[in-house]
Amino acid sequence: MTTLMTLRLSPLLLALLPLLAQAAVTDDTAPQRDRITRLPAVQVHGATPSSDSSLQGWGAGRAQDIPASLDVIGRDQIDTRQLRSLSELAREDAALGDSYAPVGYYQNLNIRGYPLDLGSGYRFNGLAMTGEQAIALEDKQQVEVLKGLAGIDAGVLEPGGLINFVSKRPADVRTLTLGTDSHGSRYVALDAGQWLTPDFGMRTNLAWDDMHSYVHHADGHRALAALAADWVPTEATRVELDVSDQHSAQRSASGYQLLGGTRLPPHPDPTRMLGYQPWQRPVRIHSTNASARLRHALGEAWTLRLAAGRSRSAIDDNVAFAYGCYYVAACASLPGNHFGPDGEYDIYDYRSPDDTRLSDSARASLEGRFATGALQHVLTLGADWRHRSITRRASVNEYVGSANIDDLDPPVFAPSPEQPGPRVRRLDSRQRAAFALDRIALGAHWQLLAGLQAARLDETARDKHAAVTRTTRLQRTLPQAALIFQPQAALSLYTSYSEGLALGKEAPFWTSNDGEVLGPRLSRQLEAGVKYRWQERVDLQAALFRMRQPYQFAQPDASSAGYSFVERGQETRTGIELSAHGALTEALRLDASLALLRARASGTGTPAYEGHQLANVPAWRSSVQLDYRLPWWPQVGVQGGWRHAARNPATADGSVRAPAYDVFDAGLRWQGQWGAHPLSVQLGIDNLFDRRYWRDVGSAYGDTYLFPGAPRLARLSLRVGL
Repeated sequence: MTTLMTLRLSPLLLALLPLLAQAAVTDDTAPQRDRITRLPAVQVHGATPSSDSSLQGWGAGRAQDIPASLDVIGRDQIDTRQLRSLSELAREDAALGDSYAPVGYYQNLNIRGYPLDLGSGYRFNGLAMTGEQAIALEDKQQVEVLKGLAGIDAGVLEPGGLINFVSKRPADVRTLTLGTDSHGSRYVALDAGQWLTPDFGMRTNLAWDDMHSYVHHADGHRALAALAADWVPTEATRVELDVSDQHSAQRSASGYQLLGGTRLPPHPDPTRMLGYQPWQRPVRIHSTNASARLRHALGEAWTLRLAAGRSRSAIDDNVAFAYGCYYVAACASLPGNHFGPDGEYDIYDYRSPDDTRLSDSARASLEGRFATGALQHVLTLGADWRHRSITRRASVNEYVGSANIDDLDPPVFAPSPEQPGPRVRRLDSRQRAAFALDRIALGAHWQLLAGLQAARLDETARDKHAAVTRTTRLQRTLPQAALIFQPQAALSLYTSYSEGLALGKEAPFWTSNDGEVLGPRLSRQLEAGVKYRWQERVDLQAALFRMRQPYQFAQPDASSAGYSFVERGQETRTGIELSAHGALTEALRLDASLALLRARASGTGTPAYEGHQLANVPAWRSSVQLDYRLPWWPQVGVQGGWRHAARNPATADGSVRAPAYDVFDAGLRWQGQWGAHPLSVQLGIDNLFDRRYWRDVGSAYGDTYLFPGAPRLARLSLRVGL
């Protein structure tokens, strides 16, 4: 018992080290800390982009030198909007959307309509992290959203892009945040750091979130301890270490499904927990992320970068799951993988304890500058290795009773007496890649980028009895190229071509080839864009793109199941993205984005699936956030926000569409002093007019789930410098 308590307290004790060590720092270190602060700082959203990007897919360089659509959500924006989850983060960029993001569970997003790969679509300081976790934002300095094929070091992943979380670095800071909301939640966070010597600094972030959810019976809690450390032994060498540990526990809310497979539930209640049973345990998620990075200058022209990381998430998955209507008489002649025509649904006792996802990664790269005649080169050579595993038990998934969506609380049924089976390594996946990129300066205004990635994937999947069900071996060389024209330092125009590789999808259980995994999908992307920094205050960006990929889907046929999962035809996405971020005046800041997307399937052999938008891909989304500081009372700022999404198809044939919606947000901030301490108070109201809407109509594991948007929520936070 003592050992267990020690293990659980260790991350907290490590995170408190900067505070404990402050007593050992003497006054004569103050001048030396001034030298440390001249090291490259972490970028804040809206400030000048860092010249040393943590995303290396197009080589190191300024944001103006990256021939891709890149948005950065900075610390100020996270604090002002009081963001605490991925679903809330998705509101900040019109290219982002929810893709199975239930309350109380780990959440997933999509970029350009493509759901992110949970094994490789999320990064922590550039390294792969497990997406099956409640990703904390308290220890992050910024969130980088790279849209489209992610570059030569991305590996095998979905073509929509990736999200990279950049951690805070050591600094002389001590900030306490207290918060609550209109449901009575309680929140406390501490951000503290210091340079302990001229060469070594630490920073800790602690958070406790006592969550009172807008969904009945879904209250929960979350605790985070995170530590960052930097060591600068010489002018040429820098080492960065990060570790975070988070526990969360909260009941998960099931999504709605189409009634009879043909219509939306008419009056969804976002506060109702479908399928609720008093014996339902919370979903518990324990996640740990650790990374180490070395940057060493080999003279003035060459730089060596080494990085390694581990990301682990252990999930006790417990839910009284609302799904289908196989046991309802009204569904005898209807598809059972939807709710009944009058709102009936089945409840399953689902338990999968100690479901463990592990991701290890390592990367090495060498970057050098040299000339060949009149041409200037920046050459990047590197190698990347990743290992992902999934270890889980044979789950319990037993029917216990049926209910109706109109029930305030469903009838109470007895839980299943079944117990989970033994643990089995279900997936072993190894990726190896070697990559090279040459950035060639063609005079003062042109740059040519040419790169190759040689990727290899070895993957083995097993069933609950440890029998091998799939072995995947593939190897592919993927090119990328771009041309950049910079007539002035503030303006860049680019065009690029990329190829990427994604794993094939698995056939849902209700198809004739249940469990079959189709072949990998090769994606191709053309993109052109412009980036402009207006008066060093506003970053403007526009991108036009076209992406193509083989289409894998459940095709209606004459089989006994009525559907077979096949690859046939192509899916093509053509879009325009616009964004503006920065200070329009000394008093007014704007963060705005617009995404127009045409997503079509062709050549499928199923005419009903063609000629309209693909499911869960609105034709356009927009997000606008304004922050205005009152000129007659400069300590006070007023915020306003608007989010829009067009009608959203909820079925493959486009016959059912969730209505378009507009959601408005508002906020008020006061900044001043409390004695000698800086103090700010932030009040925010999400969904100001309490609009009812469907925020997500996507699919997961082959089934469509519908999640209503959150009702009006007021949040209050107080932040004080210590």
